[in-house]
Amino acid sequence: MEKVRRLVESRPAERRALKPKAAVKPPRVGDAEASRADILSVATREFSEKGLSGARVDEVAERTNTSKRMIYYYFGSKEGLYRAVLERCYGHIRMSETAINLESLPPGEALRQLVRHTFDYHHMHPDFVRLVMNENIHHGEHIGQVTSIKTRNRTVVSTLEALLDRGVKAGVFRTDIQPVELHMTISALCFYNVSNQYTFSRIFGHDMTSAPAVSARRESIVDVVARWVMVKAPSPRRSSSSR
Repeated sequence: MEKVRRLVESRPAERRALKPKAAVKPPRVGDAEASRADILSVATREFSEKGLSGARVDEVAERTNTSKRMIYYYFGSKEGLYRAVLERCYGHIRMSETAINLESLPPGEALRQLVRHTFDYHHMHPDFVRLVMNENIHHGEHIGQVTSIKTRNRTVVSTLEALLDRGVKAGVFRTDIQPVELHMTISALCFYNVSNQYTFSRIFGHDMTSAPAVSARRESIVDVVARWVMVKAPSPRRSSSSR
């Protein structure tokens, strides 16, 4: 009888142990979009502050109106969430560039406006700069798996190519500037003012974060890029009497 009693008492526990976990209920479309946006926003800060290895999905779940299981439902894994963050950030900067109406401006002024926009974007989105720095630590392993980034980044090269063509036809731009080289130069100069602002300030005692310093640096970069791309005016010939 004792064996029978123990067997009967153990069955509910066995049934509870064998009971499968409830599946994650898919949210409604509108709720899903809002939830994904919230997760990506919080995850952007988490990854930019701690990098891929230091970031924790638990922290993202705790700071959003969702759960860790739901995050994995949306993105598959921590790495999947990280790649989604990269995709979102690169998509945002490319989208912001298309909002500038460069075609309505003369080539020289259009170039200056594009440089100003790029500088301002990096200055206002330090999370993006830190994410790019972190991805370079990983040798671009994850960004190479997001095909949409490559497609979107072609737009900035196409924009610069069209702008350079207009400037060459107008006789104000050099003919030997390549769109990718121009993009690299603009990005590097604008990127540095955010990526190295603390080390540079500490080493040289130069505040790179004050409003006057940021404004002055912005216009310096605009001038550097414009002078590089513009056709150099011929030096005035010296008269024979001045020799």
